[in-house]
Amino acid sequence: MTIDWRHYQSAGFYDELLDTPGQPRRAAQVLCDYLASLSDDELSERKTAAELAIQVMGITFTVYSEGGSIDRAWPFDIIPRIIPKREWDRTEAGLKQRVHALNRFIDDIYHEQRIIKDKVFPAEVLAQSVNFRPQCVGIEAPRGIWAHICGSDLVRDKDGTIYVLEDNLRIPSGVSYMLENRVVTKRVFPELFENQRILPVDDYPSQLYDMLASLSPRPGHDPQVVVLTPGIYNSAYFEHSYLAQQMGVELVEGSDLEVGDDDCVYMRTIEGRERVDVIYRRVDDLFLDPEAFRPDSALGVPGLLRAWRKGKVALANAPGAGVADDKVVYAFVPAMIKYYLGEDPIIPNVPSYLCMRDKDREYVLQNLDKLVVKPANESGGYGMLVGPHAKAEERRRFATLIQEQPRNYMAQPTLTLSTAPTLCVQTVEPRHLELLRFHTAARHASQVSYHVEPRHLDLRPFILSGADTYVTTGGLTRVALKRGSLVVNSSQGGGSKDTWIVDTEE
Repeated sequence: MTIDWRHYQSAGFYDELLDTPGQPRRAAQVLCDYLASLSDDELSERKTAAELAIQVMGITFTVYSEGGSIDRAWPFDIIPRIIPKREWDRTEAGLKQRVHALNRFIDDIYHEQRIIKDKVFPAEVLAQSVNFRPQCVGIEAPRGIWAHICGSDLVRDKDGTIYVLEDNLRIPSGVSYMLENRVVTKRVFPELFENQRILPVDDYPSQLYDMLASLSPRPGHDPQVVVLTPGIYNSAYFEHSYLAQQMGVELVEGSDLEVGDDDCVYMRTIEGRERVDVIYRRVDDLFLDPEAFRPDSALGVPGLLRAWRKGKVALANAPGAGVADDKVVYAFVPAMIKYYLGEDPIIPNVPSYLCMRDKDREYVLQNLDKLVVKPANESGGYGMLVGPHAKAEERRRFATLIQEQPRNYMAQPTLTLSTAPTLCVQTVEPRHLELLRFHTAARHASQVSYHVEPRHLDLRPFILSGADTYVTTGGLTRVALKRGSLVVNSSQGGGSKDTWIVDTEE
């Protein structure tokens, strides 16, 4: 059974590949024609090849549960998501604009706080920020950049409008999966890369290294760059080790580093101490330096903040950058763009209601069955209320939380997120069910049949800010593998697709 796009229904949502049933969008025409030419057995073989590649390459993510942590193979859908280059050019410009304003905001917050004095940003929002670090006040970040690596989540509504859903400025993750998705897709569909212009993504590690190296406090020296990881039990450890390997730099833990009497940071090696210039840190602020933050932390480096304050080492992202990584602060980003840059936002925010405002809170409490409610500082889709899918008891619980901690909650309309065709299991023999449940390959593809259904998705591009600003070509597309679900996080049953930026201009 081959794919017949005339029977594909996106249920009234904006679909990334098809304009109307049977009519692929221009940028997706080649892909849709190719997929329609494959038999069911051929699709099964491609799906199996992808799962085997993921196993062999060791692409995993960690799920935490009450019983401990479990490493799972990366859930991957072989049908790519496609974005025309002309549309992406505008999105890229909007992301650069947004990150520029956010870095201006962070730098201002740790210095003059002009945006508060001019009553553009409320003082009470900062006063109750859990990510504001008083230890960072007055520190001069090179070029005024605090968030060197940013991952902004984008969604598309039913009318085709792209919105920024949130900004991740502390320790954004996922870029390694974007890179590995492309490697797997090239193995599965090599022929598709021969006859159309799909923009590459594999320059990210070199762009990341160049950005980090540009932060070195010792210009003219060959900089020593390291990736600081909390260790193998961290959910993003695969990414930490992957990026270190791709950049050709050392992956270190806190115990591998020390701050000397000269306030420089040194790495312990078998040949003695070696000075470190730049640390790409994947350790949360509060665990970064037991002298400055949590004294019980065994993950950080004593004296690291002191070394950074004195300009002896560069940290990316800078401690304190999370002050802008707050879903309440998010609501003020359009005003920041206007205030700092004198420009209108290129990419709009999703309309938001702040529960700290009496009028907004009253509206939210009266419409919990229609809204998505988010806590200010949770991530990974945790702590949310998706009103239309929630039970009455859960909505009552959130109403209490909102009334008790109004600053900690904001709400947004339930967007009709865009969809993309996704390969779904239709039938499977019982003896293969357990294999599929853990995303491993069913070795006898003929026993498994698939069909294509629409699934909701988002997109996380990554923006690097240093001497120059760089935006990934596309980003990490996350897809909700459960029918009707709007939660795309892999920790909650979501998967991923390769993202193609296709240049159709002749």
